Amino acid sequence: MTNNPFLAIFRPYIPARVNMRELTVLPLIVGTILGVIFGASSLYLVLKVGLTVSASIPVAVISITLFRILSKLGLRDATILENNIVQTAGSAGESIAFGIGVTMPAILILGFDLEYTRVMLVAVLGGLLGILMMIPLRRALIVQQHGFLKYPEGTACAEVLKTGANAESKAAASVDTNTDLSAATKGGLIISAGFAIGFLYNSVMQVFKGWNEYPTKEFDAPYRGASVSLENNPALLGVGYIIGPRIAGIMFGGGVMAYLVLIPMIKYFGAGLATPLAPETTKLISEMSISQIQKAYILYIGAGAVAAGGIISLFRSLPTIWHGLKGGLADLRGSQLAEGETQPRTDQDLSLKWVIIGILALIVVITLVPALKMNLLGAVLIIIFGFLFVTVSSRLTGEIGSSSNPISGMTVATLLLTSLVFLLLGWTKPDPYFVTALSVGGIVCIAASNGGTTSQDLKTGFWVGGTPWKQQIAILVGALVSALLLGPILIQLNNASTVYQRVSPDTFAASFQVPEQELLRDNGQLKSEKVQGIQNSSDTNTYRVWHNTDPQNGQVGRFLVNPQGKPVYLVDPGINGVIDKVQTGVDEGGNPVYQNVQKYSAPKATLMSYIIKGILSQQLPWGLVLLGVMIAVTLELCGLSSLAFAVGLYLPISSSAPIFIGGMVRYFVDIGVRKRLAHKNLTEEEIIAETDKSPGVLLASGYIAGGALAGILLAVASVSLADTLGIFEKWSEANNPFFNGPNAAWLGMLPFWLLALLLYYVGNEMIFGSKKRLSEK
Repeated sequence: MTNNPFLAIFRPYIPARVNMRELTVLPLIVGTILGVIFGASSLYLVLKVGLTVSASIPVAVISITLFRILSKLGLRDATILENNIVQTAGSAGESIAFGIGVTMPAILILGFDLEYTRVMLVAVLGGLLGILMMIPLRRALIVQQHGFLKYPEGTACAEVLKTGANAESKAAASVDTNTDLSAATKGGLIISAGFAIGFLYNSVMQVFKGWNEYPTKEFDAPYRGASVSLENNPALLGVGYIIGPRIAGIMFGGGVMAYLVLIPMIKYFGAGLATPLAPETTKLISEMSISQIQKAYILYIGAGAVAAGGIISLFRSLPTIWHGLKGGLADLRGSQLAEGETQPRTDQDLSLKWVIIGILALIVVITLVPALKMNLLGAVLIIIFGFLFVTVSSRLTGEIGSSSNPISGMTVATLLLTSLVFLLLGWTKPDPYFVTALSVGGIVCIAASNGGTTSQDLKTGFWVGGTPWKQQIAILVGALVSALLLGPILIQLNNASTVYQRVSPDTFAASFQVPEQELLRDNGQLKSEKVQGIQNSSDTNTYRVWHNTDPQNGQVGRFLVNPQGKPVYLVDPGINGVIDKVQTGVDEGGNPVYQNVQKYSAPKATLMSYIIKGILSQQLPWGLVLLGVMIAVTLELCGLSSLAFAVGLYLPISSSAPIFIGGMVRYFVDIGVRKRLAHKNLTEEEIIAETDKSPGVLLASGYIAGGALAGILLAVASVSLADTLGIFEKWSEANNPFFNGPNAAWLGMLPFWLLALLLYYVGNEMIFGSKKRLSEK
């Protein structure tokens, strides 16, 4: 018996007494593959702009469409429960990607190598731990709190699955349904079209140099130093559409502050300085370009704002987090009172015995694996913070949805508390304690992220009548495969964009070299490495890797050194690096030829590294960091959420501009949707849920997946395509007005505006619209 009136009248779409195909091989494989694809696109986005978008609905739509096509080819269609398995396995990739992208690149910024073993272990252990820790909470949160915890994305995904239910599922349904198979097929076509457009758009732009990738306008006196720019990226346009106009506008406001206020101000007041302004050590302000000022000063101001915004967001969320923890634990105790009852199919979880064994086994691995540099205290902190934030994340996802779930704030709290504990114990050496702290934060971040995703998936299953233990196996498989494959993608993205800057003999003092004791590390020598990325063909020698973490010894950074320990190359990583051009040769006149290199700002990972470094070593330009902190505080005093603004302040304005345009497209589309739904007297939450299922969201999801996948493949293939890219770039510079010339900045924006216009028309159902929609007035 239950006192929940919502649960008393609830009936799942497929009754518990019905047994139909569910956890079968093909849906599990399809879901896992889609999870890796959307996980890769999410990883690309979180490295670019620190954001991801939910993958469940796009995966569900693709699954329905794919199996519908297979049925027309003479193969069987998928049941609604099999499609639910596909979206469950597929959703794991996005949450794993978010956790990896938010935490693991920080290892580079802290001065260590981005090793596959470390990334893979953090992803696997965090992903599986989050799922296993959430399983005992399912009955308490998903079942007993039905109607009180809404789980908006999970509920919307269930509606999509019911809309696309096949004839077999419809016949077994316990409720009357108006299944619209044509609507599901249309949704699949829209997202497929978006994927193809996004992929082709980025391919034509980056391979054939069809138009300017970064149209830019720099202003002269009296507004010297100001600039506006736009990254021609369909993935960022899609992100802006999905996150909506408010967050997109606030992010763009941060970019406006950086590029139209702070950089011109630095240029104005610093123009007359006769010496470099710290932390810059070599160039005068008057000699510095806009990008150099951004990297030398604005990055630290932005990092301070992001750190303050994250901490303020955490404190603002503390009442909600405490409510979630208290409610989750109380519900868990209440759910245990019913143990021993015979459970129907729709209420069967994985055995609690195996869940506990799995959690204990993961903790043992976390403690013993050398790559994580973990100690017993770190493992204890993972258990405490992991269970705390998985519980909180699972409940908050039900209250406010995945998009608003403060996973970054939970990660900030984990790193702050872990670093403070280490500081009190005197554990401040970079090796091993920086890595230990980051491993704790990374595992907890991924666990919390996956815990929230798992709860959304199980809510979808609750609505459609899925079997919980089968869904739990599906997301475990999806998480494991994504964790194994996203690590190499992260590393390859970094390697492909890494620049090796040759060090001339007079660059550093004669004493700047590897200390003698470090030359004896790792069985007699430092780690060996060759030049990678697009420069690997110009130098095939093998060098040793040296991380200089002592600023008193010389420039901090990663170097390739010769056998005597003298630096030969300064290694500028693809993630959070600053060198975005590399010389690839000379032209007929002997002038150097440069190729642009894509860099990834990784704003959230930078924040995590600054927390660890700032607490354990205090090696930050605190004046600039505190300026950023006070900007965030000022915004909070004005009643604005500072975190989105801070991310925009940290990122190049070229990244936030397309997000803003996507948000404005969504604003105008939503006006039309609200007018069409006005007669239904829906609540604000119901209207938002309707807009989140609109054709525009599906097209935007396709833009994201297609554009991001093209960006990833081209980044990975940049080495082998270097000569071809050079040929196309040379031709376009001479002959293509969309790529080079006096009007290239404006002409290069035309294809992007066409994408935005198409998104508007599809969002308003002027294209791919139903006859009913077209006839509405």
